[in-house]
Amino acid sequence: MSDTILKVDSLDKKYKSTHAVKGISFEVKRGQIFGILGPNGSGKTTTLAMLLGVLNQTKGSFNWFDNGSKTENRLKIGALLETPNFYPYLNAIDNLKIIARIKKITAEKEAIDKALFTVGLHQRAKTPFSSYSLGMKQRLAIGAALLSNPEVLVLDEPTNGLDPVGISDVRDLLKDLQKEGKTIIIASHILDEMEKICSDIIILQQGDLKYDGSLTDLTNTKEHIIVKSNEISAIKTIIGNSIQDLIDENANSIEFTSEENSQTINKRLAEKGVFCEEIYSRKKSLEQVFLDFIK
Repeated sequence: MSDTILKVDSLDKKYKSTHAVKGISFEVKRGQIFGILGPNGSGKTTTLAMLLGVLNQTKGSFNWFDNGSKTENRLKIGALLETPNFYPYLNAIDNLKIIARIKKITAEKEAIDKALFTVGLHQRAKTPFSSYSLGMKQRLAIGAALLSNPEVLVLDEPTNGLDPVGISDVRDLLKDLQKEGKTIIIASHILDEMEKICSDIIILQQGDLKYDGSLTDLTNTKEHIIVKSNEISAIKTIIGNSIQDLIDENANSIEFTSEENSQTINKRLAEKGVFCEEIYSRKKSLEQVFLDFIK
């Protein structure tokens, strides 16, 4: 069995006056939580729509599961591009029955029971949909995507509009699904959430692929050391040989990268009788790195 779930090659989508996706290529491996990041209008939803057969690409290609038939592949993929139109006066079971029949799922009861248990709604299964919180509604939508027990779950902005509790619930659910062996492809502009759950990502900006690779590699930049003191000149004299890249400097602070950590540098300064008002280190967050890519 191949480790590659999805292979995308030069995928491109043009509308009359818009080049929405510009020849992007990437791969998704089995078992990943794979993130597609980008601001609104970057091409995330268009990319997912092409991969799911909702839109036809202008050119390029993609292959699911080593070129299985479209029918076989469709059964292996659960998708949530938009929140399904559940009937507000029906409970979760009855809403999922409708979807199960549309999907022609044979073991209907077993599939619904499993989906509701997986998304944590089994105890609210007979409660009308209209009484659900936004987070519960989103979990039911994910439950609907899980009815066919797919190998891959494709989600577009699954935490959009949720409060912190709802976001946390969806995050925990996706991590649990990954532990069960499912591959998850998730498009989002909520960078903090993506940083918590994704192993690999691509970054899109106006249809262009700006980054493709490990999230760890992207954010594993050298720490920036920030020193605040009224003796910046003396500090530079003492630790000048340790400064690699000077990021910023003014009369009362200096920011730089170094092979040494902040504790070692602080010790060296103290041994020379120079004491800092403040010294600390920080790494760039995904948000900072992301903004660098899309500037």
